[in-house]
Amino acid sequence: MYIAMNRFRVVPGYEEAFEAMWRGREGRLAEMPGYVEFHMLKGPKAEDHTLYASHTVWESFEHFQAWTKSEQFRAAHAKAGENRGKIEYLSGPHFEGFEVIIHEDRKGVRNADAA
Repeated sequence: MYIAMNRFRVVPGYEEAFEAMWRGREGRLAEMPGYVEFHMLKGPKAEDHTLYASHTVWESFEHFQAWTKSEQFRAAHAKAGENRGKIEYLSGPHFEGFEVIIHEDRKGVRNADAA
């Protein structure tokens, strides 16, 4: 498995607009082979930002790469510029990608070679 995350540091006062933007986005992930699940995470607040992270799980790195090169990816990100001025960030999204090396399911079954 492969996990792709983007971290967003949203300036205080813009959290509601940020969350509304994500709730209103057209989801295209489910159209892609290898897609497992998506989460939008809200993290701790600091003086200058609230931390958010988008989190997608893929069957493999290759499936994630195919997503980034797909028409669905372009369509899902086509309106990204429309929110300029409506939401303020400390900086642009910060990408982090992770190869899963151990996975344990809700029943406690562990796969130590998840990749």
